[in-house]
Amino acid sequence: EAILSCKHKFSKGMSLRIEWKKIQSQGVSFVYYNGEFTGDLRGRAEMLNTGIRIRNVTRKDSGTYRCEISARSEEGQRLGEATITLTVLVAPTAPVCEVPSSAMTGTVVELSCKETEGSPPSEYQWYRNGVALLEKTGASSARAANITYTMNKKSGTLLFNTVTKNDTGEYLCEASNGVGLPRKCSAKRMQVDDLNVSGIIAAVVFVALVMALCGLGVFYAQKKGYFTS
Repeated sequence: EAILSCKHKFSKGMSLRIEWKKIQSQGVSFVYYNGEFTGDLRGRAEMLNTGIRIRNVTRKDSGTYRCEISARSEEGQRLGEATITLTVLVAPTAPVCEVPSSAMTGTVVELSCKETEGSPPSEYQWYRNGVALLEKTGASSARAANITYTMNKKSGTLLFNTVTKNDTGEYLCEASNGVGLPRKCSAKRMQVDDLNVSGIIAAVVFVALVMALCGLGVFYAQKKGYFTS
C-alpha cells in the first residue's frame, strides 16, 4: 500500500472541501471528488482524514498527485494545496536478448537486450562466456583491454564495429534496477568466422562455367537450326 499525506492548519470549526487530482501529460483528472474515489482507485483507496491510502499499488499509480483543500468560515474562503510524487518500484523481468548465431569477421554486429516492466528503468550488463564485459570508457583504455565493442548500459545494446573471431562465444544480458533481484536472459552463442574467399571464387567459377556451357548449347542449337520456324 501507499499513503499520500496531506496535512493542513485550518481550524476544526471550518467547513472543508477536499479534492485529489492526478497530474498527467494528457491533462489533470480527478482521483477523489465529491466524497468519492474515481477511476482506477475506486474500490481500493480510502481517505485518512485528508490523506489517501492506496491498496495494491501498481506501476500505473505512479505519478504526481495534488491535494486541494478549500475552507469556508465567517471570514471567507481560504484555499490550500500540496503536490506529491508517487513512484511505484517494480522489479525487472527477464530481458529479451537478440544475438546473431553467426557473423563474418570485419562486419558490424549489434546485440540487443530489453525489458519494459521494471520501474525505474533497468540498466543492462552483457556477459561473454560467463564473464562481465568491460564498459568502454576511453580510446586508450579500450586499446589496452583489446575492446572491440561499445556497450550501452542504458539502451542495452552491444555494438561491434568490426567483429573478430575472438568475439565468438556465449552471450547473455542481465537487467537490474535496484529493485528485487537482477534478471538474465538465456545464453546464446555467436560464431564469428573468416570470409571464405576460396569458396566464393570456386562458386563464381562454377557459375561462369555453367553459363558458358549454356551459351555453347544455345549456339549449337541455333547452328543446327533447332530454333528456326
